[in-house]
Amino acid sequence: MSPMTSIAKGANMPLAATSVTAVLGWTSGPGVPDVDASALLLTATGKVRSDADFVFYNQPSHASGAVRHTGKSAPASGAATDSLSIEVPRLEPAVEKVVLAASADGGTFGRVPGLHLRLLDAATGTELVRFDISDASTETAFVFGELYLRGGAWKFRAVGQGYATGLAGLATDFGISVDDAPAPAPQAPAPPARTSLTPPAAPAAPAAPAAPQVSLKKQQLVNLEKKLEARGDRKLLDLTKKAAVSLEKRGLGEHTARVAICLDISGSMYSLYRSGKIQQLAERVLALGMRFDDNAEIDCFVFGENADGAGSMGIDNYGAYVREILQSHKLEAATYYGKAMAEIRRYYFGSDAPRSSPLTDVPVYVMFITDGATFDEEVTRQHVMSSSYEPLFWMFMAIGSNSRDFAFLEGLDDMRGRFLDNADFFPVADPATISDDQLFELMMTEYPNWLQQARSKGLVRG
Repeated sequence: MSPMTSIAKGANMPLAATSVTAVLGWTSGPGVPDVDASALLLTATGKVRSDADFVFYNQPSHASGAVRHTGKSAPASGAATDSLSIEVPRLEPAVEKVVLAASADGGTFGRVPGLHLRLLDAATGTELVRFDISDASTETAFVFGELYLRGGAWKFRAVGQGYATGLAGLATDFGISVDDAPAPAPQAPAPPARTSLTPPAAPAAPAAPAAPQVSLKKQQLVNLEKKLEARGDRKLLDLTKKAAVSLEKRGLGEHTARVAICLDISGSMYSLYRSGKIQQLAERVLALGMRFDDNAEIDCFVFGENADGAGSMGIDNYGAYVREILQSHKLEAATYYGKAMAEIRRYYFGSDAPRSSPLTDVPVYVMFITDGATFDEEVTRQHVMSSSYEPLFWMFMAIGSNSRDFAFLEGLDDMRGRFLDNADFFPVADPATISDDQLFELMMTEYPNWLQQARSKGLVRG
């Protein structure tokens, strides 16, 4: 792979090496705060398992050996660095994200010039990506980027989120327990050594109101809207704001879940695809999914006579996504729901086998769109039954006016014997005639109640 020069805030890319060095760089000089790099190893909940998952200057190596703080370089011509080493194969299975962060000692990041993060191939030293930070101001802690697992592959994303509450605020947001700073001894002639997560004591100053701490999820949503506004994408921005209204009413404004759209590509769907109605529908599902998914993307699956994963849909590719699906997947002559459900269960949980005991993981919301009946009703029932033990919610949407074709789907919504009710169903004669607000309301009718039950039964992490 040829070296990449830079990446924009919010953008992501596949990780091209299994062992990488994250090098935080800045220009040192008089009055410039010192910078300390750190890393947090997160599970799918977005939190650490314990304080041991925080790698920083006082805890320079993770117990697994996968992440190490390799230290600072001596400034040369004003150039300073602090580095972290990440060996992806050594990350424990529970770890799905490594956050690359830093704190500023003696001032704010707005006073640190030339701030940037470089990701290098540890084996060759080749620069894989560079992310320059130009909008830092009053922050004393910063999340620069993250390595994250998606669909079995590791990626890098440029984050660029600051905290005015320092290292302690950043750590707390990710689940680290931070002790209060001890009172300094009156006779102490020198400042204490840094032996905890508490930042060094600053000279006495008039008390100022504490800066409000903004959660990482909330900041991600703010950044998402800013990105859409900067791109001039009013259509998607308006859709995401409408979705937000529906979610806020249900207490899901900062909820995190994996979101998928599953599209019927049987031949009878031809006119819906040709008219652009499926593209428009997919855009609305994306708008809601972007509020849930921390990657602002939705996973896509297609099914007919067979089933297949179709990558992901996000800000950068949504405009032509459905057209590209049809270029790579021809419309098929039959419809098998069960094959699609098996593909989805394998993708998220590693197996499509029958299940009769609970599985704990991040919740998955699947928008399942079809226009007709299936040829494998019993197989479909078995997947609905087994997946009721998984944190998986099926939102079935039927398109058309023949209610007899949808009696089976309605039956899935009311199916007995499940661990918990994990499906909902609604029909529409024409997706173009239903408003955005109506669609978002229908998509969220039963999901909040399922989520509450799934948490109480131990299916959902966190």
